[in-house]
Amino acid sequence: MKLPHKFAGIFAATATALAVSAPAKAVDEVNVAFFLEWATPNMIAKVEKAYDDAMGVKVNWVNFEAGTQMTEAMLAGDIDISYSQGLAPFITGVNANAPIKTVGIAVGYPANPCIVRSGSGITIDNASELEGKTVAVPLATMADYSFRMQMRALDVDLADLTIVDQVPADAVVSLTDGSVDVACIFGGDAVKNALEAGEKLMSDEQMQEAGIISFDVVSVTDAFAKANPDLVRAFMEVTDEANAAFAADQSKLDLIVAESGMDKETTMNQMADFVLPSNEEQLNDYFSDGGLAAQAIAIVGGAFATDDNPALEDYSKVIDTSFLK
Repeated sequence: MKLPHKFAGIFAATATALAVSAPAKAVDEVNVAFFLEWATPNMIAKVEKAYDDAMGVKVNWVNFEAGTQMTEAMLAGDIDISYSQGLAPFITGVNANAPIKTVGIAVGYPANPCIVRSGSGITIDNASELEGKTVAVPLATMADYSFRMQMRALDVDLADLTIVDQVPADAVVSLTDGSVDVACIFGGDAVKNALEAGEKLMSDEQMQEAGIISFDVVSVTDAFAKANPDLVRAFMEVTDEANAAFAADQSKLDLIVAESGMDKETTMNQMADFVLPSNEEQLNDYFSDGGLAAQAIAIVGGAFATDDNPALEDYSKVIDTSFLK
């Protein structure tokens, strides 16, 4: 089964338009995309205006439901920096020639779960019974990537499934009311609510053993990075400092709780699974030759390639690590 990619035309058309537009000029405001239900230490820096102070501009934070929406907003000129955009939607965009780059890793985490509706009787041991079932998943996201990798690991053919494109909140509703048999989702509250109606198909440990891991990136538009390199560098420095500060002192956790829109227990449980590599670790472990990012980008690039938007021969051109130095 060839999964539809409803964003390809939008990406390609907008990318062409941006390619012939005038270069971006220096700005006095920066628009940053982020996720609610995604508890990262830099939310403290967001609240305390550390980004505004370091960058010397007003920083506007806009929340999104999916990384694909972040790409659309960047292409439309509404967003300059996307914080913690899933690798899958980023790659989907660059496969479609979207003029965006990754400038670093935001967070690593266990792959997003696929949750099977209670009473279905389906487990990892009889996954073949998924054939003929309906799965809700936000397409071209890291949840979609995890879904595909889990089905591959369990030898389930995507062609035997009915796949419904739904953002996590809608997928939880569908799972709860029985409209779908499986929901593959992300987000602290979304996962918690889905688990009230079902169980994980594969545990975090089982996915890790199968080589299914995830991380999100910090992405920017080419034009913004070229016109405002100091702003991008300052953004990455503040993020790095926020991560280090929280690792040393968690006294401001309540700020993250409030900004993420989740309760304290859910926030702490989510953050316990997060890996927040420093700028130095990113350069040495992720973006070095054969590093984690280089390998993952190639894998995801192939997984989300289509006939119209094939995988790139070399993804190094959409990676700029200069802002980590």
